[in-house]
Amino acid sequence: MLIKILLLIICAFFLGAVPFGQVIARLHSGVDLKKTGSGNIGATNVARTLGVKLGVLTLVLDMGKGLASVLAAKCLFDTGGPAAVAGLAAMLGHVYSPFLKFKGGKGVATALGVYLGLIPMALIPATLVFALVVAKWGYISAGSLAGALVAPVSAAAMGYGPWAWGLTLAVAAVIFVRHRENIQRLLQGTEHKWRKAKEPAA
Repeated sequence: MLIKILLLIICAFFLGAVPFGQVIARLHSGVDLKKTGSGNIGATNVARTLGVKLGVLTLVLDMGKGLASVLAAKCLFDTGGPAAVAGLAAMLGHVYSPFLKFKGGKGVATALGVYLGLIPMALIPATLVFALVVAKWGYISAGSLAGALVAPVSAAAMGYGPWAWGLTLAVAAVIFVRHRENIQRLLQGTEHKWRKAKEPAA
């Protein structure tokens, strides 16, 4: 069983490591996201750089990495622990992608996919808080941080097991570490607000 779990972790990590945002940007416009906009490979930077449609596509694909890892684990094991570990591995793969010299995105979209597969009901309040914060203040980063804080509380309040609560705490820690520069800019009042990107000219 240990070997199966190790193989699952490795597969989930490398699935999570696929930089869909960077691939889409390269194929669509030859753009290197690491040198464009915020320098992030995630859906927000894709939307700002290449348009909302491609940003949404990136979001869906990045979520899919987390969701697929969790569903695969659920098919192989009866308990929730391996699924939580696989989900975290996928998120860490996205954040520290070996395909990008162990750099990557912020992990929020992949975490959403993990939550969708593991704790779908707890995802609802976290998503609502994210949407409210972005609608009120216009900062995607602030919304992501707020949602990351709400998820562990929601998971615990809704009776999900210790593995789920532990996962959400680990995910929140990774998201805060990856957003440390955003946090500094938020405190300094220099963080960029969300704005709809213009569709690139044909």
